[in-house]
Amino acid sequence: MSTANIESILQEKRLFPPAAEFSQNAHIKSAEDYQRLYDKAKANPEAFWAELAEQELDWFQKWDTVLDWQPPFAKWFVNGKINISHNCLDRHLTTANKNKAAIIWEGEPGDSRTITYAQLHREVSQFANALKQLGVKKGDTVGIYMPMIPEAAVAMLACARIGAPHSVVFGGFSAEALRDRLNDAKAKVVITADGGFRKDSIVALKPQVDKALENNAAPSVENVLVVQRTKQDIEMQSGRDYWWHDLQKDVSADCPAEPMDAEDVLFVLYTSGSTGKPKGVVHTTGGYNLYSHMTTKWIFDLQDTDVYWCTADVGWITGHSYIVYGPLSNGATTVMYEGAPRKSNPGCFWDVVEKYGVTVFYTAPTAIRAFIKMGDEHPKARDLSSLRLLGTVGEPINPEAWMWYHQVIGGEKCPIVDTWWQTETGGVMITPLPGAIPTKPGSATRPFPGILADIVDLDGNPVKDNEGGYLVVRHPWPGMMRTVYGDPDRFRRTYWEHIAPKDGKYLYFAGDGARKDEDGYFWVMGRVDDVLNISGHRLGTMEVESALVSHPAVAEAAVVGKPDEVKGEEIVAFVTLEGGNQGSEELNKELKKHVVSEIGAIARPGEIRFTDALPKTRSGKIMRRLLRNLAAGQEVSGDTSTLEDISVLDKLRTEA
Repeated sequence: MSTANIESILQEKRLFPPAAEFSQNAHIKSAEDYQRLYDKAKANPEAFWAELAEQELDWFQKWDTVLDWQPPFAKWFVNGKINISHNCLDRHLTTANKNKAAIIWEGEPGDSRTITYAQLHREVSQFANALKQLGVKKGDTVGIYMPMIPEAAVAMLACARIGAPHSVVFGGFSAEALRDRLNDAKAKVVITADGGFRKDSIVALKPQVDKALENNAAPSVENVLVVQRTKQDIEMQSGRDYWWHDLQKDVSADCPAEPMDAEDVLFVLYTSGSTGKPKGVVHTTGGYNLYSHMTTKWIFDLQDTDVYWCTADVGWITGHSYIVYGPLSNGATTVMYEGAPRKSNPGCFWDVVEKYGVTVFYTAPTAIRAFIKMGDEHPKARDLSSLRLLGTVGEPINPEAWMWYHQVIGGEKCPIVDTWWQTETGGVMITPLPGAIPTKPGSATRPFPGILADIVDLDGNPVKDNEGGYLVVRHPWPGMMRTVYGDPDRFRRTYWEHIAPKDGKYLYFAGDGARKDEDGYFWVMGRVDDVLNISGHRLGTMEVESALVSHPAVAEAAVVGKPDEVKGEEIVAFVTLEGGNQGSEELNKELKKHVVSEIGAIARPGEIRFTDALPKTRSGKIMRRLLRNLAAGQEVSGDTSTLEDISVLDKLRTEA
């Protein structure tokens, strides 16, 4: 059986066109409109982005050159002067948005705040002045280690306002992981909280900062600023530590936004590598502002009346682009939620949707599968009729979960934007535009206008339809990362030298495999190291996982390859079960048979391991790298600091 045949067996035939009413009111109204935009951008990318930059953003000074491309290093809007905090705040104060809700915040214990654009502008300006009083200057890096509270967004916008690059570290990271990131970024100040609320308990944050800084282990850090959130007792070091509320007292709210060069660093965000220290992904001001703005506007079809909710944490790129910068630049109302589904309230997400009349909802496939496992009764007990658009982010979504999302949450009326992108890309790269592109469950569909994506072999040659290959981008785009912080050679090696340059042209490749069907739709198979090679046939782990999850007994599955002398690799599946189902030899055989019936004998798992939970990052991605180590009987290697629950890994070790 050929690779193409194997990889097309699970291909979706179901097609969901946008509703006529949705398309009529959308920014991009038809497939023809999308194609015109895409063709225009492809013919002259620089003119395309320059026109949008002029139309959509405020500039203090226009650029001299749209793109300076010295492969693999790009500069966008050269010598242009701009400030993203100004674009997110100041420019809305002269419009009807002044008294509109900018941030709606729901805290886990039940407290809440609504902050208008005028109020947010005042808080950000005050805190920016407080940072200045502590000696933070343009170019100084500020570490942010906070729970999901409004002050996290205020801190980011205040840093951007004065030109101090921020480096947000997710509040669930350990003291060691925090210390490593603070040292690499040479942070001058750390902004944190006494703690945060998570799943009915308090997560201590300030003690973790103290531990990270003890014995002068992060010598660049001069001050720690602390938000009082949970009010538990913490130690405050005299001369180093300050309460946020004390610093804000009597501080002027007059803080003009600093004119920043378009290529000045906006933030450094760390993403884990499989080996070595985490990579500091550098994003700059002008191009990132434009790209996060445009992708938010078109992909989520933002309208003036929308209440938009992305369920990510600001500690991740999704939170940067699609909770803070993208929505606020567009003058939208963005929801921040401190909590997470938990035993005491498994339907808490749907409470938030109902309470605030959320219209646009953007979450991860992992969360969707968890909702399925919790049962339909929770969303069905709430009024979700306000929803008009759904989205997914983080990893490919299997068709079964897509259909549940469509039917149970969307009531079969909401388009679903299945988005592919990465920390490195700054914003979404492949996605349906919801008023224009018919969707297929499990496919991210088409590239965003201005993104020249392709699927190639290792020599850079395009592969045939429905053949697996490497997902690459052929031309720079404004939101792209500029370098790895402090290590331009690592940037070149990691992202630009895996695929052979074609005709002297570099191809951007960040590790994902995909295929493209006969309609030009992209099907992302996951990381290339998550693509299996079984007896010379390439199978995406997602395809085998989708087959397993389509069985009624299976809640979630993660598939990895184990070295095999005959086949090259053998499939090992880690499976969690629905409700009251129990793992048994009989079910083991049944699931193997089910995969064969869905894909073919080539995809039969050699081994199925039943488990209560899978090792996941705090952003919800399954860490298949660790499962590969376990399947091969190896010691777990590489960075495990992003694991949400280390005990899951320990339990899997004992079960192996």
